[in-house]
Amino acid sequence: MQIRIDRTRCRGAGQCVLSAPGLFDQSEEDGLVVVLEATPPPELRDAARRAAALCPNAVIRVVESEGAADGGAGGDEEGGGADGGPDAEH
Repeated sequence: MQIRIDRTRCRGAGQCVLSAPGLFDQSEEDGLVVVLEATPPPELRDAARRAAALCPNAVIRVVESEGAADGGAGGDEEGGGADGGPDAEH
């Protein structure tokens, strides 16, 4: 599993931090989402899905890797930019 975000759509509502504080934080500078753990451990995967579902701006995308159901580490072919644009991981 990978967590991808689109900071350009984030409005700083903070639902991600409230639902998954081990995975998300908010920038002190602008209040926007910061991913703390782009590849969540198994015990935080449900929290990642919940945060994505609760985000009012649909900023968070959870990419399930092959074999995720059994905890395997499958490949993730989708790219994500680190420039703060769509699919950035911070």
